[in-house]
Amino acid sequence: MNNGNHIDPEKTTWDGRPYYSFSTWLKQQFGTKVYKLSLDAGMTCPNRDGTIGYGGCIFCSAGGSGDFAEKPRDPLKPEIGQQIDAAKLLVSRKIPPTGPFIAYFQSFTNTYAPVSRLKTLFTAAIEHPEIAALSIATRPDCLEPEKIQLLSNLNAQKPVLVELGLQTIHPETAAWIRRGYPLVCFEDTVRRLHAAGIPVIVHLILGMPGESYAQMLQSIDYLARFSPAISGIKLQLLHILKGTDLAKLYAAHPFPLFTMDAYVDFAITCLEHLPPSMVIHRLTGDAPKKLLVAPAWSADKKRVLNMFTRRFRERGTWQGKSFNPTDFSYCAD
Repeated sequence: MNNGNHIDPEKTTWDGRPYYSFSTWLKQQFGTKVYKLSLDAGMTCPNRDGTIGYGGCIFCSAGGSGDFAEKPRDPLKPEIGQQIDAAKLLVSRKIPPTGPFIAYFQSFTNTYAPVSRLKTLFTAAIEHPEIAALSIATRPDCLEPEKIQLLSNLNAQKPVLVELGLQTIHPETAAWIRRGYPLVCFEDTVRRLHAAGIPVIVHLILGMPGESYAQMLQSIDYLARFSPAISGIKLQLLHILKGTDLAKLYAAHPFPLFTMDAYVDFAITCLEHLPPSMVIHRLTGDAPKKLLVAPAWSADKKRVLNMFTRRFRERGTWQGKSFNPTDFSYCAD
C-alpha cells in the first residue's frame, strides 16, 4: 500500500476525471477498487442526549445521517463481524463481494463513547481480513487526546480516515443548524489529527438558507488554506428529510433551494477553489428516496452526475489545467 502523503496528485492521471477523486486515491493506496461498507456502532450524539442539546442538528435524520448503514441487532452490543457480513451481502447485489472494503462507521458520532468501547469496536473491524481501512464519522468535540492516540495506533495497522462535519464556517449558520461547537474547536482537532498522521475529511453543506454564494465560497477557501492538514472534502447538497426540524421549517416557510443546473455549476466553482491535492470524496451526496422532501431532482443521481460530466466538458479546465474531455466519460462521488 502507498502512503497518500507521498503521492503527487500533479503527476496522476486522475482516471480521466478533472479532479482528484476518492476512487483514484483508493486505487493509488490499494492498487484496486475498494468499496465502503456502512456500519452502525450503536452510538448517539452529544447534540441529541442533552450533553449539548436535543434533537441533533436541524437537518439530521432519525438515523443520524447513517440511513444507509447496516443496523446492529443489539445497539448496545453491535456485532461488527455480523454487520460486515450483512453489508457485504447488500453490496453483492450490485458488485462482486470480493473486497477489499472500508469499514465506514457512519451513523451519529462514532467517537462518542469510552476509549475501551471504541477500541473493541474499531479493532474488531480493522482485524477483519477483508477490511482494508477504517473511515470514522464524528464531531471535533468528541476527539479527546486519548481517542486520537487510539486512532493513531490503529492507523499503524491499517489506514484510518476521520470525517468531521463542519458544514459551514459562519457562526450565524452554525448556530441556526445547532452544530454545537465553535470553529476554534474544529481547528484544534484538525491540527491534532494531522499531527497524529490521520487524514481528515471535512463535510460541507451547500445551499443552506441565508448563505450567499460568496459565503459558501468563503467556507471553501477556508478549507483550501487548511491543506494539507485537511486532505479531503465532501460536498453535500442541502437535503430536506422527513421527520427533521428542517422539514418542519420548510413546510411552514419554504425557502429557495438549489436547482440542479445551479448546484452543478456552483459545485464545480467550489472545486476550482481547492488545491489539486485535495481529494474530492463527494460531489452531491445521497438521501433515501423514502425520506427525501426536497430538492426532488437530487433523487435522480445518474441524471445529476451526467450533468456534472457535461458541465466539466463545457468548462474544460480544472485548477487551470486542461483535460481531454474524450477521456472523461463519467463522474462519480
